[in-house]
Amino acid sequence: MARTSAGVSDDGDDDGPPAYTVPRGPRRDPRLKDLGISCMLNTEVAALLAVIRRRPDPYTYLPPAVAAAEEATFAGLIQSLKSLRALLFQPRLGAWRCSDPAMYLKPFLDVVQSEEAPPAATGVALSSVLKILRIDVFDECSPGARDAIQAVLAAVSGCRVDRIADPGAEEAVLLRVLQVLAALLRARAAPLLPDHAVCNAVNTCFQVVQHAASSGRGSELLQRTARHCMHEILQAVFARLPDIPATNEEDDDLSVSAAAAGFGARAMADIFNFLCSLLLNAPDMVATGDGHGAFITEEDVELFSLVLINSAIELGGESIGKHPKLLRLIQDDLFYHLIRYATDSSPLVLSMICSTALNLYHFLRRFLKLQLEAFFTYVLLRLGAGGGGPQLQEVAVEGLISFCRQPTFVIEMYVNYDCDPLMKNVYEEVGKLLCKAAFPASTPMLNTVQLQAFEGLVNMLTTIADNVEVDKAPDQSAYAVDISDYRLFWTERWDAAAKDTWVDFVRKRKVRKKKVAIAANHYNRDEKKGMEFLKLCHLVPTPMEPRSMAYFLRYSPGLDKNKIGEYLGDPEELSLNVLKEFTETFDFTGVILDTALRTYLETFRLPGESQKIQRILEAFSERFFEQQTTEVFATKDAAFILCYSLIMLNTDLHNPQVKKKMSEEDFIRNNRAINAGKDLPREYLSELFHSISSNAITVFSQGAATVDMTASRWADLVKRSRAVEPFTPCDFKHKLSREVFVAVSGPAVATLAAIFDYTDDEETLRQCVEGLISVARIARYGLEDVLDELLCCLCKFTTLLNPYATTEETLFTFSNELKPRMATLALFTIANRFGDSIRGAWKNIVDCLLKLKRLKLLPSSSSERDSSAAAGVIFPSSHRGVGTSRHVSGMIGRFSQFLSLDSGGGDSSLLLSVGSEFENNLKIIQQCRIGSIFTETGRLPDESVQNLGRALIFAAGGRGQKFSTPVEEEETVGFCWDLIAVVSSANVHRFAIFWPHLHDCFAAVSQLPLFSPCPFAEKAIVALFNVAVKLLLSGDGNNGGDQQRRVAEELVFKSINLMWKLDKEILDTCCEGISECIVKLLMAENAGGIQTPIGWKTVLHLLSVTGRHPETFDQSVAAMIKLMNDGAQVVTRFNYAACIEAAFGFAALKISPLDISTRILQLMADSVNWLIQWHKSGYSDPGTNNSWYSNNSSTSSSTSSSSSMAMMDVVDPSARMMMGNLATNMFIKLAEALRKTSLVRREEIRNQAVSELGRAFAIAAAGELDFGPTGSLACFNLVIFAMVDDLHEKTLEYSRREGAERETRSMEGTLAAATQLLADVFVLFLPTLAQGAGFRTFWLGVLRRLDTCIKSDLAAGGGAGVMQELVPMMLKRMIVEMKDKEVLVPREGDELWEITHIQIQWIAPAVKDELFPD
Repeated sequence: MARTSAGVSDDGDDDGPPAYTVPRGPRRDPRLKDLGISCMLNTEVAALLAVIRRRPDPYTYLPPAVAAAEEATFAGLIQSLKSLRALLFQPRLGAWRCSDPAMYLKPFLDVVQSEEAPPAATGVALSSVLKILRIDVFDECSPGARDAIQAVLAAVSGCRVDRIADPGAEEAVLLRVLQVLAALLRARAAPLLPDHAVCNAVNTCFQVVQHAASSGRGSELLQRTARHCMHEILQAVFARLPDIPATNEEDDDLSVSAAAAGFGARAMADIFNFLCSLLLNAPDMVATGDGHGAFITEEDVELFSLVLINSAIELGGESIGKHPKLLRLIQDDLFYHLIRYATDSSPLVLSMICSTALNLYHFLRRFLKLQLEAFFTYVLLRLGAGGGGPQLQEVAVEGLISFCRQPTFVIEMYVNYDCDPLMKNVYEEVGKLLCKAAFPASTPMLNTVQLQAFEGLVNMLTTIADNVEVDKAPDQSAYAVDISDYRLFWTERWDAAAKDTWVDFVRKRKVRKKKVAIAANHYNRDEKKGMEFLKLCHLVPTPMEPRSMAYFLRYSPGLDKNKIGEYLGDPEELSLNVLKEFTETFDFTGVILDTALRTYLETFRLPGESQKIQRILEAFSERFFEQQTTEVFATKDAAFILCYSLIMLNTDLHNPQVKKKMSEEDFIRNNRAINAGKDLPREYLSELFHSISSNAITVFSQGAATVDMTASRWADLVKRSRAVEPFTPCDFKHKLSREVFVAVSGPAVATLAAIFDYTDDEETLRQCVEGLISVARIARYGLEDVLDELLCCLCKFTTLLNPYATTEETLFTFSNELKPRMATLALFTIANRFGDSIRGAWKNIVDCLLKLKRLKLLPSSSSERDSSAAAGVIFPSSHRGVGTSRHVSGMIGRFSQFLSLDSGGGDSSLLLSVGSEFENNLKIIQQCRIGSIFTETGRLPDESVQNLGRALIFAAGGRGQKFSTPVEEEETVGFCWDLIAVVSSANVHRFAIFWPHLHDCFAAVSQLPLFSPCPFAEKAIVALFNVAVKLLLSGDGNNGGDQQRRVAEELVFKSINLMWKLDKEILDTCCEGISECIVKLLMAENAGGIQTPIGWKTVLHLLSVTGRHPETFDQSVAAMIKLMNDGAQVVTRFNYAACIEAAFGFAALKISPLDISTRILQLMADSVNWLIQWHKSGYSDPGTNNSWYSNNSSTSSSTSSSSSMAMMDVVDPSARMMMGNLATNMFIKLAEALRKTSLVRREEIRNQAVSELGRAFAIAAAGELDFGPTGSLACFNLVIFAMVDDLHEKTLEYSRREGAERETRSMEGTLAAATQLLADVFVLFLPTLAQGAGFRTFWLGVLRRLDTCIKSDLAAGGGAGVMQELVPMMLKRMIVEMKDKEVLVPREGDELWEITHIQIQWIAPAVKDELFPD
């Protein structure tokens, strides 16, 4: 369709108007927009003219005179419209936006305001104005925009709809009025409206709301539209609040500046005040029979006003706090109305009230500390506890949950209320209420309130857990709060300049507040004990300060009001001072007398004694007189007398025993001339009388359990809110988050446990597990007792510890019920993740694990004793423990995966088959990752590892265990010891720290009733040797230094000794395992790992024990030979004796082959070379790093005792004093071993032992191993003489047996060899022996033994035997040598020659002449 130009260009060019083409791009030619506006206005004018001229009946003929009269009636309106149409397309200077809006608005507004215009014309005119406003023909910058926008509002507000008789036409006009009002407030020029105009717009809209509801003529559409328009107008008004600059009290009273800038905070305050009054006067707004009222029900009024209030708060947001007058309305009026209606309203109204309160908390909590406390106390907590019925309880609990969903609600409630000594414990009460509401009844199905409360509780715990996590947990001592000095903390405030001290400040306030509550409890029972506790906790100074005691009596929660009144009325000086300070805690400024008296007497119970009452009322009257603002009382005595009169009036009016009540006139007459001889104002006394008459003062009663929010209480709250410490928005801090949980930990854990126990719903169980894990995440930070309690509950829910169920019943329950498996998964998940905080609960965890083992639910595998496996319980190392809170979602995800095990097959209540049950059970156990609990114990603190080890040890000892068969007992004990070995291997780096506690447990277990060493000790010794192998052969032990490693080595070998000493027969049953471990330790490249005497002594002793068994003899003797053959770098002077003892054990074994025994004896004799080497090097053990032995006694008491014991065993106690040389001592130990070997039954071994002993003496002599006279004599006394004596005794013993001739001759041969050895050694060491002081006695001993031998030969053989020939030869050789060395020479006073001469005659007379020629 072609378009024609209706005007010329603005710049007067002759080129004509520009072509009407659609421009390319987002911008539109402004001339096209102006042309469109002109066309729109032309259309609207034409439409309005047509409606005005339209006759009611177009077919009715009107005479010309009548038609002219009608035309004259609308002539002014029609003329103005025609004039506007004539101007629409004329050339103008600038766009429509630059024109005065009155030019094109006035014709339409005249029609709107005209009383003669038909309703249709009014509606069309309103539609035209609406269109102009919506397309923004003008804005705030247009000339005359302020007047135009006000003119539109005035015209719409003044539209006379009461003249319209047709209800349909009236409704159409009202709908247009509402639309114009809404568009007007949303127009760009709307900010130009003054405050009163905006209020007028709101009033006009509300009038439409009233008209639509009260007249009965408005349809439901009109009513809904009117309310919706009201909502839109408020949204448009309060949406501007964030852009309005902050005001103060003075700005709110000035209207000049506000009018110049358009409407502002004052208009919003007036509107908000109107909304509050609408809520207050809700009963008056209900429609009555005579047509008055705008709403059907009171609930309808409340909902309407609350929706508008809520919308205003949402749009105003935090900006409301910048305008004191608006904020004051919320603080003083709105919250009171909310509390008032919430306790007696419908669930829908309560829901809206909760939403409004939540928005106020979200935006304005910094200014609403006391108001929020009152809302929680009088509304949510009371209704949530069921005080208003189940329906309101459900809504209240939902409201609490909405608050709990706010990110910082929990910590802010705790800091601002629970830690403030002047406030109630709001957070704690909320937490306890949720726990109480969620706690299940006897039925497994939870009702709506329980589910809601449960959801809120889990949400609260999750929020705390998410915010308590820190990279490194502080030490346990860091959570302690030290209160060592007195402070008047009731009024103490935090210094904002010291930001780093805020957390400590809050925590100390909370600790003091807790102690105050405890002190109040003590004070209620005994005033003296209560005062002592106050002083002990530094809550009051010493000596007592009246102010501190006054604050204690004034603000302590739970304090007996009777005791407060008695103390305040006491005549003592301290009590009088406390009374004065107590009264000064009240602010009575601007408060009437009865309200002040009510507030005062609510804090205590007035005592019954008249003198005490007088003292209390005197203090009150003085305080009230000082703070009065109306100058009603001339003296404080007047206030005192009137107070007494009010109490008497209160008693008279409200005591049922008083029959004749006091009248108002009586009351006024009784109080004449009390005000300094003058009367008080009659109106004042009348007001007091009616106040007391309608509302009694609680004077002599303790007070009702439930207190309502009265006007007087609210007035006191508002007054206190002006001076109270403001609400502090804050975020979570680690220590505070922990203490937030502590406040509700007990009820929370009990509630979650009860819900888990009662419910069968999968989703509820999953949420419950999530809550329990959140508890564990928090409890890991110094709350070990809470975590232990939690784990004990989970252990119970696994059903694994049910003592009354059989194995089959337990397995069936575990396989077919969801709850036990979820509890098991949760139990071991928490043990994996938070094992560092588990203490006593390890016992329950171990019991559950052992039950799973007996049920065959743990995977079976070989008993690898390394870091990745232990008796079939350790899973692959890829299953790592859960990390920080970032992994919690993965933790919960495992539960989702677990739930899918049953749901994948359709009906979750059925399992497919026995095979699938077993597979599902294995999958669940694999998800538990039980193995990592033990393999990763290296990251656990010492106390946790010790508790775990203790639990395993006592379980292995049979404590708390019931075994059906010996096989089951053996498997269980072995399993426990395998786990102990794994734990020990994972903690090699700190073995010396945690193992002493476990060693003590070994001794404690052995004292248990009905304790049996087998299989406990049998499994223990093998496991301990595995620990020793891990400890000594791994490089980890060096992390703590050589000293720590040696201490650890001593500890484990002490435990090994303790185990085998419980029952020595167990060594026979576990010899193979012991032998295997010992062989590992004694390998040449690893043998140096044993560095303590007790370690060597234990290893070598048990090696010799294992060598007694044919099945372990070969590997044991091979290890022994290798040690003796290649042990120059391993054998030292400190383990030499143990090596020789072990070698003797192998050499003397009956099952030992001859070549083996011979080889061992040879190695024993060769070991003298080591002694020579050590002797020459000054006993520094060349080639070894065992210098620790030398200073052992100064570094470790336990090691010192072990070293001393080793040295004490080297020689016999009777000869210890004769040994001054360490080499001599060790040589004697070797010689004694060979001596004992010479007594065995096998002749070859005996003779070899004697031969090797002789070789040992020869090597020692050749190596210049200096024994000294004393050492040489000791060698003869302890070894050679003893060997000859023992062999002689054995020979005689065999000779007396019948049929033992062969054994006798065999033993005689060995005796001859020993005698020959005696002579050889005598000759070898004669120079040294002769230097000894006891040589004479020694020589007599030699002669005596030779005499014995030669006589025993005669007795045994019955004739000339070997000894008959050998003894004279040896005797001759020795005497000749003595003569050559000039040891035996005749000297004066020397009896040696004579004694020898005499003895030769008896022993060998045949050689007497040769040796002693005359």
